[in-house]
Amino acid sequence: MHNWYNNAIFYELYIRAFADGNGDGHGDFIGLRQKLDYLQWLGVDCIWLLPMYPSPLKDDGYDVASYGGIHPQYGLMEDFQMAVEEIHKRGMRVLADLVVNHTSDQHPWFQESRRSKDSPMRDFYVWSSTTDKYNHSSIIFSDVETSNWAYDEKTGEYYWHRFYTSQPDLNYDNPRVQKAILDVMRFWLKMGVDGFRVDAAPFLFEREGTYENLPETHEFLQKMRRVIDEEYPDALMLAEACMAPHQLLNYFGNSNEFQTAFHFPLIATLYQALAKADSSAVLEVLENTPTLPQDCQWGLFLRNHDELNFETLGEEEAQSLLHYYEPDKNSHFAGRGLVRRLAPLMKNDQRKIELMHSLLFTLPGVPVLYYGDEIGMGDDISLPDRSGVRTAMQWNNTSNGGFSSAEKTYLPVVSDPLYGYAQVNVEAQINTPGSLLHSIRKMIYSRKRLPVLGIGEFKWVKDLPKQALCFWRQVEEINVLIVHNLSDDVLRLSLPAGLKLQDVLNPENQEILQDEIVLPAYGYGWFVEV
Repeated sequence: MHNWYNNAIFYELYIRAFADGNGDGHGDFIGLRQKLDYLQWLGVDCIWLLPMYPSPLKDDGYDVASYGGIHPQYGLMEDFQMAVEEIHKRGMRVLADLVVNHTSDQHPWFQESRRSKDSPMRDFYVWSSTTDKYNHSSIIFSDVETSNWAYDEKTGEYYWHRFYTSQPDLNYDNPRVQKAILDVMRFWLKMGVDGFRVDAAPFLFEREGTYENLPETHEFLQKMRRVIDEEYPDALMLAEACMAPHQLLNYFGNSNEFQTAFHFPLIATLYQALAKADSSAVLEVLENTPTLPQDCQWGLFLRNHDELNFETLGEEEAQSLLHYYEPDKNSHFAGRGLVRRLAPLMKNDQRKIELMHSLLFTLPGVPVLYYGDEIGMGDDISLPDRSGVRTAMQWNNTSNGGFSSAEKTYLPVVSDPLYGYAQVNVEAQINTPGSLLHSIRKMIYSRKRLPVLGIGEFKWVKDLPKQALCFWRQVEEINVLIVHNLSDDVLRLSLPAGLKLQDVLNPENQEILQDEIVLPAYGYGWFVEV
């Protein structure tokens, strides 16, 4: 079955942050293996691993120094293989983060490329004697970078980088680069990964007068997909491409590029809807979302390892939401997003956190959880860059939250009075029936019992108060009504005559609803038609 992902629960984790198995202060594959029972209990079907390759870790592994190994802090290749074997043994899968746009400046390819203008690997990267080329391109990290060109003293030329100076872009006009990356895919697929989340997919080629989404980029992405289809047909490609849905449609191609791509505009509008207690923006985005090719699906998340970005909503609305969710600009990243986890964004209101997860699990798309959000972990905005949302997982109330026995960890473990590990940890919530963790696990298992939420048609319930966000998910004879109250007032929803509903999230409740649904402030419900 090639579309296993439609009904899968994905879980994004940073190996360095998840569990330290050897006591050196850094998470590793030994630690991950020790925590797989927890992920299985939670209901995870696929683990997405942030970059695990050898790296200077200037950008948490997105600066890849070698595509063919494991970072020594995370263990040996055998540790990775044992982890994959244990993941598969539990019926789960694993996605590797594949950084295709650039490498670290410490990568041997770049070290050889910069050695001389006559180096046989000079054209593995994009070099120029001037900085006059490709000036149309925006500077992504404008808070620390002033140009997409960096000067290399050794050869007296400039190299191109869309991200940090320490991350030179690969030159995809070179067929040898294309072959090398396809071989990297084959290597990791042979090692047992079940697919890739492809980082920065739109930026692979450079052309004058254009920005991204070049035809040449799509041609290469189709080559990547052919490797999947012809050699590993059950594997998945998930795209990171932040743009409008009609532009994203190109990244699915004719079912010959990505099977899944994150729906960034929809994700942003969920925060907009909650901030304004108004569902109309979500309705508008979904009505303007094109139908996907067969076997393709959107990807959804609430938070991830990057900043929360509202740029798809337009500058004025983005700035309004940045201020609404975080008036303190200390947590703003590069002026364009918030380095905050979900719980602080929701002001630690469990009702709102659950409401957002209900949307994640019921709207059209593959749901992706971010490690720690299931327990309402906090963050540390005093840390540089995006490290504030990449702190250690909080397992219990012992030293370092049970993450590590080391005296010093790679980043300080969150220990403030509200979100610190003494108060917020997995063990405490497992032992508390009404905890956030149990509520989210209940949603996960309810979704698993209802494949309609992964593959069913989506139909809005219109003509409701603006604070109501309600829709049907339907397949064949199964109809599920999903209701959300975006406001802090009680919401009463009258049901059509003859409609009979039963509670999905609380199957022990055998009461048949016929007249109305009453939702408390920030309440939600899933109901199957009977």
